[in-house]
Amino acid sequence: MIGNPILSQIEHLQVLFQVFLPFGQSHRPDLHSAWLRQEQLPAFVQKSPVAKRYLELLGPLGWDHLPERNLRRNWGQTTIPFASFIEAYLIKLNEGKESVGDLRLYLTENPELIWLLGFPLAVSNPARLGLDIRASLPTTRHLTHMLRTLPNSVLQFLLADSVRLIREELAAQGVQTGECISLDTKHILAWVKENNPKAYVEDRYDKTKQPAGDPDCKLGCKRRHNRRKAGSEPEIPATTPTKNPIPAKDKSVGEFYWGYGSGIIVVKAPGWGEFVLAEMTQTFDKADTTYFFPLMALVEERLGFRPPCGTLDAAFDAWYVYEYFHRPGDPACFAAVPFGEKGGYKAKSRQFSPAGLPKCAAGLPMPLKMTFTDRTRAIIPHERGKYVCPLLFPEPTGETCSKNHKNWSKGGCTADMPTSIGARLRYTLDREGEAYKDAYKQRTAVERINSQAKALGIERPYLRNGSAIANQNTLIYVLINLRMLQRIRNRLPETD
Repeated sequence: MIGNPILSQIEHLQVLFQVFLPFGQSHRPDLHSAWLRQEQLPAFVQKSPVAKRYLELLGPLGWDHLPERNLRRNWGQTTIPFASFIEAYLIKLNEGKESVGDLRLYLTENPELIWLLGFPLAVSNPARLGLDIRASLPTTRHLTHMLRTLPNSVLQFLLADSVRLIREELAAQGVQTGECISLDTKHILAWVKENNPKAYVEDRYDKTKQPAGDPDCKLGCKRRHNRRKAGSEPEIPATTPTKNPIPAKDKSVGEFYWGYGSGIIVVKAPGWGEFVLAEMTQTFDKADTTYFFPLMALVEERLGFRPPCGTLDAAFDAWYVYEYFHRPGDPACFAAVPFGEKGGYKAKSRQFSPAGLPKCAAGLPMPLKMTFTDRTRAIIPHERGKYVCPLLFPEPTGETCSKNHKNWSKGGCTADMPTSIGARLRYTLDREGEAYKDAYKQRTAVERINSQAKALGIERPYLRNGSAIANQNTLIYVLINLRMLQRIRNRLPETD
């Protein structure tokens, strides 16, 4: 009888191998099939609390449709299925194991997981049907190699499937999701000495000198302000000092790191919590706005429609963000983004006429003089227009500027801005209205997801290349979604 303390370890392993094919098949079932037919599992698996716990957590995913590698290759060693490795790594994250070596030790201590995850079993004594537990697991080096080489598209399949499962469960509870999304990015520090302030590194922030510890990471700035930190000395004088001048580069305050960035789009389910719709990882030198279009394309694919509302921070204060969410005649479709005051304008300084023309300082609509294609000032090519003084174009009216504009003698004031309606919405959005405030409150959802991801180790991964970090990030968000799915299945609403 399994679990009887008088059975020796070798007898336990013999039984383990004898139930190698309990389903009467030529191979063990995938995790999803095992979850659906738990009554057919071997007794030692059914009686294991650990196996049962991970069967409930991981089983709902569509492992039976996972894009799998060719398992019939014969390169002189056993081919490990993608599914087995992914399931094991999700266990590593959930258990808080710091290394793949710790994961391997955990699996050897719980051999029922080795069977459940589908790792190829190794026979130590065919005559006695013994099982070599350690030989049934890949080496630590092999597991780390799989993390680096695993196609991220395979993991994206699981993330998309987790979104599908969560939305189906919520729909059964009468909760609709996807009406308002939240987007944010998370910085990730590379595991290099250049990020260690206690280590001496010459030219620590020279972006042309790639750290030896990570060939893929890039130098980027987390935040930067054109002022000194509060309480720092000496203070920046209002005018350039004639003695002991302070270099201009010292006037800015910033946080620079070598690393990566993770962009995520999150949606909140009222009363239940939040989950991740889409994610992607890039090097840290990429601007936040470069995440927008790739992530929104994934969101549309997974939701089946374009979200009517989005809430983002000031880093996404760009005309194309406002244009994306705008629907003519529908006031509920907009982007809730704080004004970034780019170009020196205050949020309400730019006014527009009913025809959509910008107004000059005197309050007159400025006519469009010319348009051109701009390929440098945004992440996408776009049409920009040059609007000029209405008193001088198309013909001089003979009037003078009532505001005595400083450029009156040089042709009057001008405005250079995109012709897209998004440029106008950026200035005219009512950021004091209730609709904007209610939508912007949804940003707390993405902050909570970032907190969960940080607790799972996303901020300081002990990995040394971009593909491994990108794969681990996706798996972290898959696990966060699986935990959300489990709460819904257990009918555990969000508590304040």
